[in-house]
Amino acid sequence: MNPKLSQILQEIEKVVVGKNANVEKIMMAVLAGGHVLMEDVPGTGKTTTAMAFAKVLGLDTRRVQFTSDTVPSDIIGYSVYEKQTGGFVFKPGAIMTNLLLADEINRTSSKTQSALLEAMEEMRVTVDGQTYELPSPFVVLATQNPVGSAGTQMLPSAQMDRFMIKMSMGYPDFESQINILRDRHRENPLDKIHAVVSIDELQQLIQEASAVHVMDCIYEYVTKLTQATREHPMIALGVSPRGALAVCRMAKAYAYLHGRSFVVPEDVVAVFTDTCAHRLVLATKARMMEEKPESILRSIIESVKMPVIKK
Repeated sequence: MNPKLSQILQEIEKVVVGKNANVEKIMMAVLAGGHVLMEDVPGTGKTTTAMAFAKVLGLDTRRVQFTSDTVPSDIIGYSVYEKQTGGFVFKPGAIMTNLLLADEINRTSSKTQSALLEAMEEMRVTVDGQTYELPSPFVVLATQNPVGSAGTQMLPSAQMDRFMIKMSMGYPDFESQINILRDRHRENPLDKIHAVVSIDELQQLIQEASAVHVMDCIYEYVTKLTQATREHPMIALGVSPRGALAVCRMAKAYAYLHGRSFVVPEDVVAVFTDTCAHRLVLATKARMMEEKPESILRSIIESVKMPVIKK
């Protein structure tokens, strides 16, 4: 593993206790140039995790607590008339940053959600006919309460597709919770961590991850897996081409994180479920049988033959 990556993970794990796998997944999404949606019940460390990443990666950061009265201009910005100049001046919104912490994204209106998610895909915003590029790198770490909580607005499947991965923090295990209680008795661990990389160094890591080699047999394997989701009787809407591309990018990041300059089929398997589960729309039969996207994807992985890499 790249020494800088190792330092980043170690620093974040001082705050996010007992969730090393989740920390690695978020780091891979950052390396892959994607966005992360964390869904879980309140109090499991979603926001703390996002704040730890913001601090350790040394990025310019803004945080938006989404509520029912948050409007699109709060996110993308707006133009105001200035009497002195006799013209309109653009006032940037919260999105003009490197890392946006979007807290409880499902507690705001569909219009505001769309404004954010469009910018996430296009990497720019348009206000009053003028286009403004977002800073690079640009990452959204969004948190979401489970559907069914009071005051929530479920994200449509087309907007869920904009997130590279969706993950759940889950409750800590017994020992981890004891450590959390002990560490936070007198101080906040966030105050003790520091930036490990600069923006330029992070950009270099992202470029190196992007340069990881992918063989044609890996592209064929990803295509077979995603096509299987489109043909599965339990799935009404399978993984889109955007989703297939996300699998490839995450597999490259996984390989890079584990010190390899090329992707192997096991990398695809490792990232496939987290990258694709939130992109599926299950058929009525699957919902009646209470099937989970994750279990269906695991069965698809087992049914599609894995290519053999010749050494």
